[in-house]
Amino acid sequence: MVALETSIVGQGLPSPHNLKAARGCENAIREEGAIPATVAVLDGKLRIGLSDADLERIAAGSVKVSSRDLGPLIVRRAAGATTVAATMRVAAMAGIRFLATGGIGGVHRAHPEDQSADLDELARWPMAVFCAGAKIILDLRLTLERLESLSVPVLGYGIDEFPAFYSRRSGCPVSARVDGPDVCARTLGASWDSGARGVVVAVPPPTDLEGAEEMTLRAVAEMQDVSGPEVTPRLLARVAELSGGRSLDLNVELVVNNARVAAQVARKFAGGG
Repeated sequence: MVALETSIVGQGLPSPHNLKAARGCENAIREEGAIPATVAVLDGKLRIGLSDADLERIAAGSVKVSSRDLGPLIVRRAAGATTVAATMRVAAMAGIRFLATGGIGGVHRAHPEDQSADLDELARWPMAVFCAGAKIILDLRLTLERLESLSVPVLGYGIDEFPAFYSRRSGCPVSARVDGPDVCARTLGASWDSGARGVVVAVPPPTDLEGAEEMTLRAVAEMQDVSGPEVTPRLLARVAELSGGRSLDLNVELVVNNARVAAQVARKFAGGG
């Protein structure tokens, strides 16, 4: 089984890209012989596995839910779109060890005190998180340093550098490289057997977005007064504007690719062909 977050549906991508990404991920996982386990909070319950109607409900209007928010949302019975942090916690409670997303959260540029709950949850649960690195709006060097402090391995999937979300290269080395599903599955197993908890599997994006770093720096400079949960969606939306929508298309491509790779590795780990 491969867990999928839903904040990409509720807040991360605009329509129609949000549902295209969600459905594309589920289809890619099924095509690889695995089971998609999309996570959300609905009707006062933690849900693992959603119908298409559930996905449309999340897209139509939902609250962004991190791990700290799960209890209050259950009581409120509100529709909650889970972040990577919340998805990790819910999936781990069900014994799922594989999760696919676009990019993990991390340490924000110019605000090192602003750190995503994704990092702490990675240190807490035995979970392999497949991503195209961290979100481009983050400080990748500080994010990797924080992951090292938390003893979270960062595996480069066929690459020696940590991807910069919209780019294959960041100049930041990963802690180890794995080539192919079999080596990745065996490395994850050995990591968990030797006491590791969360593991980041960094998958390079299918293509590079030209000028991504410059557009990101401009977006960050324009939004110095934005803070809290609004930072990520606002900045990603601005990058989408500056790229003429190209970042949205690539975002869908890379998250579906990450889901496919996660399913291939999950199947190998489970002993499949």
